Amino acid sequence: MEICPKCGLPEQACVCEQIVKGSQRIKVATDRKRYGKIVTVVTGFESGIDVKKIAKALKNELACGGTYKDNTIELQGNHTKKIKDLLVKLGFEADSISE
Repeated sequence: MEICPKCGLPEQACVCEQIVKGSQRIKVATDRKRYGKIVTVVTGFESGIDVKKIAKALKNELACGGTYKDNTIELQGNHTKKIKDLLVKLGFEADSISE
């Protein structure tokens, strides 16, 4: 059984990511890309968060394409209305998400 070096708990019971998720300052905005396409940009993730896993979960829930790079998630289309509820479902604080 693996032990987390940060919190000392077993890997299955590790709470490091939940603690980090509570202290995030996430910003949701839209951007206009080439040929007038709109993308939803989610920024503000700090280190200690698996941005790849969050991007994959958001893309599956919203049924859209997208990418992640440099702790930023870009989702194809305008999803600003739905994204806050999905991020709260993934464990982020509702008042730390600004649009």
